Amino acid sequence: MTATTHSRSTERPASTANGVVVLLIGLALLILGPVSITQDPDNALRVVAGIVAAVVGLLLICGLYSLQPNEGMAILLFGDYRGTDRKTGLRWVLPWYSRKKISLRVRNLTSDKLKVNDKRGNPIEIAANVVWRVEDSAQALFDVDDYQAFVAIQVDTGLRDIASHYAYDHGEEGQDSELTLRADAEDVARRLRDELGTRLHAAGLAIDEARLAHLAYAPEIAGVMLRRQQAEAILSARRLIVRGAVAMVENALADLSEREVVELDEDRKAAMVSNLLVVLCADREAQPVINTGTLYG
Repeated sequence: MTATTHSRSTERPASTANGVVVLLIGLALLILGPVSITQDPDNALRVVAGIVAAVVGLLLICGLYSLQPNEGMAILLFGDYRGTDRKTGLRWVLPWYSRKKISLRVRNLTSDKLKVNDKRGNPIEIAANVVWRVEDSAQALFDVDDYQAFVAIQVDTGLRDIASHYAYDHGEEGQDSELTLRADAEDVARRLRDELGTRLHAAGLAIDEARLAHLAYAPEIAGVMLRRQQAEAILSARRLIVRGAVAMVENALADLSEREVVELDEDRKAAMVSNLLVVLCADREAQPVINTGTLYG
C-alpha cells in the first residue's frame, strides 16, 4: 500500500501584458477587418485577411480582464497553474488561459458562540473576532477545497483548544498567578492569534488580529457563578476595610502615646481598639453612646 503525498502550491508571478495596449490593437483589428472586406469584396485574399484580422481582434479582446487594488487573478492552462497577476488596472492574458479572481483584502470573521469547558471543567460560552487575509493565492485556491469555510472551521477548533487551556476566572486564593480568560485578555488573544496563524498557514492565509468577542458562563451555572463573584468581591472589600481600620487604630494609639494626651492602661487600650474597629468596620453609621460612669463600673 503506497501513501499519497500532498504537493503544496506556491504563488508566483504570472506572465501577463498591459490591457490598454492590447485593447487598442484589438479594436483596430476589429475595425480594419470589415473595412478591408467592404473596400474590395471581390478580392478573395483581401476578404480572408479581413476575416482573420477581425477574428484575431476578437480573440485579443476576449483575453482582457481588470483588477482592483488588493485583488489577484490566478492564471491556469488546462488546469495547470501558471502564476498569479497582482497588477491593478486593465490586464491581458492569452484568451485560452482560464482565470480565477481572488480577493487579497483584509477580512473580518466573528465566530458563532461556542459552548465549551474551560480548564476547570466549567461550561462557558466563548466567541472570537478574527481579522485575516489571503497571503498566498495559490495555496488558498488549490491546497484547500474552500478557504473561507476552512477559516471558519479552524477558528472554531482553535477557540475550543484555547478555552481548554485557561480557566474562566481566578479560583481560590493563591491562584492569582494563573492566567485566565477574563483577566488576561491580551495573553489569550496573543496565543489565539499564534494558534490560528499556525493552523491557517497551510492554506496560504495570514492572521492579523484575533480577540475574544464574547465570554460568559453557560446559562446553567451563570447564576451560581455570579453569586460566587459577588461573595468574593464582598470578602475582598471587607478585608481591605479591616486592614485600613487596623492601621488607623494603630496610628491613633501611637499619636496619643507620643503626644502624651492621655495615659491608657492595657484595658483602656483594648476598649478603645474595640470601639474604633466597630465604628470603622461597620456598614452603617455609628450611634454614639455617652458613658456617664467609668470603664470599671
